[in-house]
Amino acid sequence: MTKAPTRIQQRNRAAILSAGLDIFSQYGFRGATLDQIADAAGLSKPNLLYYFPSKEAIHTALLERLLETWLDPLKALDGSGDPVAEIMGYAQRKLAMSRDFPRESRLFANEILQGAPHIEEILKTDLKTLVDDKAAIIQGWADAGKIAAIDPHHLIFSIWAFTQHYADFDVQVRAVLGDKAPHDGALSFLDTLYSKLLRV
Repeated sequence: MTKAPTRIQQRNRAAILSAGLDIFSQYGFRGATLDQIADAAGLSKPNLLYYFPSKEAIHTALLERLLETWLDPLKALDGSGDPVAEIMGYAQRKLAMSRDFPRESRLFANEILQGAPHIEEILKTDLKTLVDDKAAIIQGWADAGKIAAIDPHHLIFSIWAFTQHYADFDVQVRAVLGDKAPHDGALSFLDTLYSKLLRV
């Protein structure tokens, strides 16, 4: 029987994953090193290797944990709900993720920019299936005249682009806005943009 990890082991593993998230989201997979992650976690490199045998193992663990929650906002889009409210709710949830999980967003973006070597199969299967299913719901709403005629896949892509920009380009956004809280204005703009776009 496998022994449950001790509190110290749980704490060290969590510290390594948090440090890895910081380093990978800043430098990307290729630019990150085990020494950087160990330093950020406050552990020696041999101690880190006790928990994870390689940089790849840390990166994979982070991506697996990320993908468990990354698709949740789209999964929550309900075909039996009000079409505009459901699409707006999805966009709002994605913006909230951008605000609350910026490191995770940058980790995902870096993986995509590298050609998705670790998650390409998931993108072509789980992600594609989910997006196709929700796009069919949106297309059904448009066909029924409940929302404006719009390409559902490109609608979803536009929501990704709009919301994830605030995490992936946070430095640029804050440089332009200064002291303004970016997500407050983004939420108001998002609501105006998509409500006008979708209503018939």
